[in-house]
Amino acid sequence: MARMLSLLVLLLAAPLAPASAQIADRLADPVAEARAREIGRELRCLVCQNQSIEDSEADLARDLRRIVREQVSRGASHDEVMRFVHDRYGDFVLLRPPFRLSTLLLWATPVLALLGGLFAIWRLRRRRAVPVGELTEAERARLAERLGPSLSDKSQGEPRT
Repeated sequence: MARMLSLLVLLLAAPLAPASAQIADRLADPVAEARAREIGRELRCLVCQNQSIEDSEADLARDLRRIVREQVSRGASHDEVMRFVHDRYGDFVLLRPPFRLSTLLLWATPVLALLGGLFAIWRLRRRRAVPVGELTEAERARLAERLGPSLSDKSQGEPRT
């Protein structure tokens, strides 16, 4: 009976474990904690890839938050913490990577996609805007020959008998 009760307590307390772990990871100094959170919002979660480490619940993001808080508690500046993390994980860990030749495609992709879409729209409109002229006598004769006598009468606007 005691085992069942302890298992029930563990199962009920399990959802609270991540919240208590986050509270335990916070810095005691509110100013330092705010700095750590600001830095964490600029770092990408390497697992989620579209979230900052402050927004992610992945284990790696939690480890990165601890690293940031350790650096901040040691008195490292914003730039020193960013450099420390960047040196270990590269440009990918930054939510706003620097503009360099190696990241040119990353920065240019939205512009290229927009230009490609505008070009496609322009081509489609241009293709539709080609005027269709009247058929020549030779084209009408060839059309009448292919469609047969009943359909060629309709195409010339003559009433059916």
